[in-house]
Amino acid sequence: MTLHRINPDELAPAIGFSHAVVAEGSKIIFLAGQTAVDATGNIVGETIVEQFRLALSNILIALAAAGGTPAQLTKLTIYSVDPENYRSNSREISVIWKELVGREYPAMALVGVVRLWDLDAQVEIEGIAVIP
Repeated sequence: MTLHRINPDELAPAIGFSHAVVAEGSKIIFLAGQTAVDATGNIVGETIVEQFRLALSNILIALAAAGGTPAQLTKLTIYSVDPENYRSNSREISVIWKELVGREYPAMALVGVVRLWDLDAQVEIEGIAVIP
């Protein structure tokens, strides 16, 4: 399986995401939205940064259970109840990303929402991965 991350010169520089990811010869894993829910079903973390860490960790646990690795993430959608708060904490969130995933970025989108399923959740992440 080969992943090609495409970032055309005609578009704004891709910083913290890729404009497109092409997968060849592969299996697709669809990852359900994950929030900062611990194994007992409780939201953990007071800040968006704390909640992002656990939500991303939960995505990576599901991905590993399906046989994938962080490098095989091709698309993530991040839902935030406060996109400005997410943006203002993007440096800390980026540190968490690099710690847990590395320096490769999938195609990504941040979507502002009124609320999430769990009332205390500030962020939810869903994704797609492609594995050989």
